Amino acid sequence: MNGNLACKEDLRVEHIGGRVVAMSPRPTFNHNRIALNIVVLFENYLKGKRCTAISDGTDLFLSEENNFIPDMMVVCDPDKIKPNGVYGAPDLVVEVLSPGTAKYDRGPKKNAYERCGVREYWIVDPANRWVEQYLLREGTLELAAVYVIFPDYTLEKMTQEEREAVVTHFRCSLFDDFEIALEDIFRGMLPETR
Repeated sequence: MNGNLACKEDLRVEHIGGRVVAMSPRPTFNHNRIALNIVVLFENYLKGKRCTAISDGTDLFLSEENNFIPDMMVVCDPDKIKPNGVYGAPDLVVEVLSPGTAKYDRGPKKNAYERCGVREYWIVDPANRWVEQYLLREGTLELAAVYVIFPDYTLEKMTQEEREAVVTHFRCSLFDDFEIALEDIFRGMLPETR
């Protein structure tokens, strides 16, 4: 097989606002690890429930102009799930940041998720080990919280009171009894190299 042809076949694209946008080169180990960790957490929690956790690689057809491939989504309406992808707004979407996609994840994609009624949206930053949680309120995806795993050197500089106030677990707004540990999201990551 021609090497150039293989590269073209491996290229993944999204349609953002009617424009074809090439996704970043293949995701890093840490990117994939985080996405897998999140899918496993939701898959285990959702066993026997109506909602479905869907991993990276599944097309999301939001509208004529916006077809994405999120890193993870949860869909609670089984009629939206078809053999070739998801049609309509998922209940939750997770995007794990890559250097080439951050501007889309925080801009046009977030706006499209908002317009289509995604109820909860996470942006996960592997480099800084944080999760931005956006909740749909009156038609707007508003930043509800940022959950951070602080490095040891930062924790050492904090007072005892500040360390005790650090949030290490949070809840997905869709499920009252589903508590997520930040360390479970970032488990198994390799140290960042520069």
